[in-house]
Amino acid sequence: MLERVADLAEQHAKALAGGGEKYVARHHARGKLTARERIELLVDPDTPFLELGALAGWGTDFTVGGSIITGIGVVEGVECMIVANDPTVKGGSSNPVTVKKGFRAAQVAEENGLPTINLVESGGADLPTQKDIFIPGGASFRNITRASEDRRPTVALVFGNSTAGGAYIPGMSDYVVMVDGGAKVFLGGPPLVKMATGEESDDESLGGASMHAKTSG
Repeated sequence: MLERVADLAEQHAKALAGGGEKYVARHHARGKLTARERIELLVDPDTPFLELGALAGWGTDFTVGGSIITGIGVVEGVECMIVANDPTVKGGSSNPVTVKKGFRAAQVAEENGLPTINLVESGGADLPTQKDIFIPGGASFRNITRASEDRRPTVALVFGNSTAGGAYIPGMSDYVVMVDGGAKVFLGGPPLVKMATGEESDDESLGGASMHAKTSG
């Protein structure tokens, strides 16, 4: 049994490591916090964070943890479902494990009447597996609208590039906070705009925090 417990701890350590030392260091070098550091600062001091699905994806070809962190934490005295993209794992892109783990978090939030806080920095769908997540992924956005209908607040805190499917989360949440100069929310970035229309654009004018706060539509 001790061998089994030691193995469990080893697998859990892989989840805690996110994308690994190289990508965590690169993320820090950009002046950013990891997803777990963000959660630690978000929840009230000296309160527990009940992580859910920490070992999601174990035994598959996907990174253990599914590139997101989900769990229940206390924010300003209120128990909330917290869902954080891990940008150290392929830019926080979503794979089939990510979608299943997100569904479970949404189910727990619905059954327990919890508001949801999304810490967003996501490249959207992991392109090699998009055929497996495109349709079920749409249900995750539907869950955001159902939460609003139930008067369970949905909050999106956007820290960096949130493109494609990652843009739908802040786009459909009740409340959105974007880091000025850091958050970028758009379906396709400037290179895609250039290819599609020939128009020259930049991250800030296309999807920066200032633009989203001041420009309707």
